[in-house]
Amino acid sequence: MRNTSVLISGASVAGPALAYWLRHYGFDVTVVERAPALRAGGQAVDFKGETHRTVLERMGILDEVRRRQTGKTDMVITDAEGRETCFISGDFTGGDVEILRGDLAEILYERTASTCTYLFGDSITALTDTATGVDVEFEHAPAQTFDLVIGCDGIHSRVRGLAFGPEGDFVEHLGYYYCTAGAAGWGHDPAAPVQRGRSLAYNEPGRLAVRGGNKAAHLYMFASDELRYDRRDEAAQRRILTDAFAGVGGPVPEMVRELADLDSFYLDSLGQVRMKGGYTRGRIALVGDSAYGNTMGGFGTGLAIVGAYVLAGELALAGGDYAAAYARYDALMKRYATIAGNTNAGRFLAPRKARGIRMRNWFVGSWMWGLMLKYGDNAANDIELRDYPMLVNS
Repeated sequence: MRNTSVLISGASVAGPALAYWLRHYGFDVTVVERAPALRAGGQAVDFKGETHRTVLERMGILDEVRRRQTGKTDMVITDAEGRETCFISGDFTGGDVEILRGDLAEILYERTASTCTYLFGDSITALTDTATGVDVEFEHAPAQTFDLVIGCDGIHSRVRGLAFGPEGDFVEHLGYYYCTAGAAGWGHDPAAPVQRGRSLAYNEPGRLAVRGGNKAAHLYMFASDELRYDRRDEAAQRRILTDAFAGVGGPVPEMVRELADLDSFYLDSLGQVRMKGGYTRGRIALVGDSAYGNTMGGFGTGLAIVGAYVLAGELALAGGDYAAAYARYDALMKRYATIAGNTNAGRFLAPRKARGIRMRNWFVGSWMWGLMLKYGDNAANDIELRDYPMLVNS
């Protein structure tokens, strides 16, 4: 596909993964990223099952992902007196292999930086889809025309907003917000031996507060109607979180006091992207959370790498017929992405009523919990991967 130019928006996971495969097939790739550099650390993400493992193997990064994996973290939920009420194994939250999002992004970037053009500290401001290409305007870089544009820019996708419509038309608020703060990766040291971690959590109706094992990292979740706030105003967001946990007992008052000294603060809503008409429009497509994201739903990173593999492979297979490739990508991923549907981490981790907390605790200890885990494992593998790499020499 030489001389076919593709602009990818986003350099977290989906963007560099797609860049890797597109360059593998000979596309000319540019990646634009709003942040001034790769984001280090971040939350742990995971892969599970044969499908995810196969894609990582075909990319040649499975061994490196395993080398830099984190230890899984068990969550112990206690009552106000510190007595254990629920135990959620790290095997559930950590999949088969777990790695910090920033470490995974770095692995992918290292394998694409020399063959792709990266524009950090910039973003797309306008898209015009024409019969011959997509005219793109940037915040800083000169305007340019690309054959294709792919949005890999997360649940608040700029590409989706410009090409498909307002965020509110596609992102469903799930009734909860979450916040992470403190040491990236919950104090994980990549040079240290992999060790299983333990976090302590406290629940009240509609509220969950989790403290990492080193006390230098916090996770919060709280039920709320949709809030209006400036996503660039961290001070205002810190006030939102403090107000949301006012009056909550147990270790929370102490945690809120600790929060003032923790950096890497991030607050966002739990949201589900629902693209009923497909993930493509004209010459523009979406991959990863921008297309089928479900915040903290447990399958986002796996969906991103599979989606990148499928889209790039279909474009190569179609030999320049992007419309045919997009149609095939839509069909394959629409079915597979149902794995992310109807999952609400907020309802599970922070039920709105005391009765819901008791039912959750009972469920985690019941035989039905094992069935749910088995269903998740099966769903993660519910796609037939074509052996696209054979196309390179065809």
